[in-house]
Amino acid sequence: MYLGTLVGMTGPIGMMKQHDLRDWAQRQTRCHDYLLHGSGMLKDGWWQLNCDLQLQNGPTFHIEQEVLADPFYRFIEKTWMWQQLVLAIPLYWMGGLSWLVWGVSVRIAVSVGGHWLIGYFAHNDGERTWRVEGAAVQGHNIRLAGLLSMGEAWHNNHHAYPGSAMLGLYTDEPDPGWWVLNALRNLGVVKNIRLPIQLPLRPELIAEATDLDRRVERVPEDCDIAKFIRRG
Repeated sequence: MYLGTLVGMTGPIGMMKQHDLRDWAQRQTRCHDYLLHGSGMLKDGWWQLNCDLQLQNGPTFHIEQEVLADPFYRFIEKTWMWQQLVLAIPLYWMGGLSWLVWGVSVRIAVSVGGHWLIGYFAHNDGERTWRVEGAAVQGHNIRLAGLLSMGEAWHNNHHAYPGSAMLGLYTDEPDPGWWVLNALRNLGVVKNIRLPIQLPLRPELIAEATDLDRRVERVPEDCDIAKFIRRG
């Protein structure tokens, strides 16, 4: 959670609100261009990196009390921008201004800009295995960015199974984020990981790909869940 905060977007509670707002909006039959990345690249980039959308009648989010009451989460939510000093001070001490610029400023610009860029393409163009019927926005898989984005670019899979910890659902979809989570699960550091077979059935989820039977489902060797992909 702390490493995620150092990316430089917001704190953990703010990230939950941002993600859940976008996720809610994209499941509606109509969605504002800001939340669906529906404008041209230059306009969308300006919006996403410099602006915010205020809804007059937006949804109400109920975040779990164990998150809201957690003292560590509350602390880094209030101080998330100041947390860069944890890196900035030792970087400047060890390497001077150049280390500070590359280790903080450039890193944040690349991380935040890259997050927007993946989101823009993942909601506009790319491969699709699944379609969520009735949703204003469909996710797309961006194969070239699968590794670089820690699996986030398998965004069509995420729209199909938003509660799944694994995003790369097939052996030809590398998912480093899942590799890390699964390793931490094996070490007992994280728990309650959920995969598609453990999620509620979604009658609105339709399989679009014609080669699902040919592709090999990902089965983690150290995971006791053998088969978890449902086909529409």
